[in-house]
Amino acid sequence: MKREMTGAEMVLQALKDQGVKHVFGYPGGAVLPIYDEIIQQDEVEHVLVRHEQGAGHAAEGYARSTGKPGVVLVTSGPGATNMVTALTDALLDSIPLVCITGQVPTHLIGSDAFQECDTVGITRPCTKHNWLVKRIEDLPRILHEAFYVATSGRPGPVVVDVPKDIQFATGIYEPPTNIAHKSYRPKVKGDIEPIRHAVELLSRARKPIFYTGGGVINSGPAATQLLRELVQLTGAPITSTLMGLGAYPASGDNWLGMLGMHGTYEANMAMHDCDVMICIGARFDDRITGRIDAFSPNSFKVHIDIDPSSINKTVKVDIPIIGDVAHVLEDMVRLWRTGGHKLDAPALKSWWEKIDRWRGRNSLAYRPSEDIIMPQYAIQRLYEATKDRKTFVSTEVGQHQMWAAQFFGFDAPNRWLTSGGLGTMGYGLPAAIGAQVAHPDALCIDIAGDASILMNIQEMSTAVQFGLPVKVFILNNQYMGMVRQWQQLLHGNRLSHSYMDSLPDFVKLAEAFGGHGIVCDKPADLDDAIQEMIDTPKPVIFDCRVANLANCFPMIPSGKAHNEMLLPDEANDEAVANAIDAAGKALV
Repeated sequence: MKREMTGAEMVLQALKDQGVKHVFGYPGGAVLPIYDEIIQQDEVEHVLVRHEQGAGHAAEGYARSTGKPGVVLVTSGPGATNMVTALTDALLDSIPLVCITGQVPTHLIGSDAFQECDTVGITRPCTKHNWLVKRIEDLPRILHEAFYVATSGRPGPVVVDVPKDIQFATGIYEPPTNIAHKSYRPKVKGDIEPIRHAVELLSRARKPIFYTGGGVINSGPAATQLLRELVQLTGAPITSTLMGLGAYPASGDNWLGMLGMHGTYEANMAMHDCDVMICIGARFDDRITGRIDAFSPNSFKVHIDIDPSSINKTVKVDIPIIGDVAHVLEDMVRLWRTGGHKLDAPALKSWWEKIDRWRGRNSLAYRPSEDIIMPQYAIQRLYEATKDRKTFVSTEVGQHQMWAAQFFGFDAPNRWLTSGGLGTMGYGLPAAIGAQVAHPDALCIDIAGDASILMNIQEMSTAVQFGLPVKVFILNNQYMGMVRQWQQLLHGNRLSHSYMDSLPDFVKLAEAFGGHGIVCDKPADLDDAIQEMIDTPKPVIFDCRVANLANCFPMIPSGKAHNEMLLPDEANDEAVANAIDAAGKALV
């Protein structure tokens, strides 16, 4: 039914029509008319963050844990520019965000007015699309187009910039029908012929592998179920990028672990030696491929992706398939079954025997200690304490992130929230808050580093205010751990500004925010301390004092190939370290 509304009313009505239940935001002058509408209704809950970047990452965590778009509301100028990091993060990791920004009145645009910036110009490179609303008549259509663009095709962030006079103006709002965008029409159904060729190629493989990414999870529950079915039907091994963890269960028989720079030896070696690679919803990121000219040199490559621009962008493939993962996998499973396809049993047995020999290298091994908490051990104990609960794990960025990916087993999709493409320190705490808002009864844990957590520590105040019992599990080694590791291995052990002196007392800091603080530095005390964290019904900061100089292995040094991994036992070899140091001078 058509109704006359102000622009501010239209924003709230559009959110309701889109089924939005939560908005993360921070008020300011250019967006106050919308905030005035928020306080007069109770269908859409507003979560007041302490920094706009925190709002963006919280919306990312909300989106990643639910599959629904996250919504952000911020003011003009610095409010919008503080969102740029989160928008870029969401773009690289394909997270659907709708960011509504206030703007100065239209007659002041371009006059350097107070808190004015070119929001559309600034955010154009870090969004799928953005709009500056110049007429009240266009506002309803643009708002609904924004949700369509953010969630269809390859998901991503969008920005709707709404000048203040448009928020005050009145116009006619009509509920949406057949929402679309005049030029954006992503292809969902893959062409059947290349899918048929991919199935036939797979059936003839002697050393196949499935290489999966975040696109499987973004495609929804049907995609993850079909992926598991296809793996079971073929018996082929499967690995995943950082963003794809949980699409196939870590406890599954065919799971090789994560691949890439800090992936397992067996996953990387299988990628290097395979003869048929089925890439599903991944984009051949540099952290996955290593040296491009040595990446899986003898394999036929199939690439399934909904984003045409990802096809042949980094790695040339033999069979490109453009379409939504769920639709393509549905066709693959059907063709595999109806065609009576089977992999060559003796060849597959030989392939698995080779993989088992690589597994025997035990690439995630570390030296345990009864006196010092090893970071890997801390993650293992955290996993054991939480694996039977509905648990969402976010991370900051660094060594702790990689250890979490290696040692925390994810059996379900949408439970792993991390910054993959941009590598944003400060992502984890607000992302955990977003997940907790969406899943109030779940256990939401941010696995953090002592450096990263300080980037957005102010969001503890948000968690306390809204009664969100997020847990921050800090692996405190008093360093920017990954920076220190690279400096040690690639820069002659010159630790330039990576030591974190004068860290806060995290227990007192938690208490100052109104949360609960825990500190633990003995392996024997760890299980009880973790249980205390889980049982505490309010936000917790857990200061887990771990070995200061532990390194994250295995590791593919930049510019090296998959079969040139550095394993833990080799990493202690001075000759290897020196060789890597010499090579590092020529690497990025």
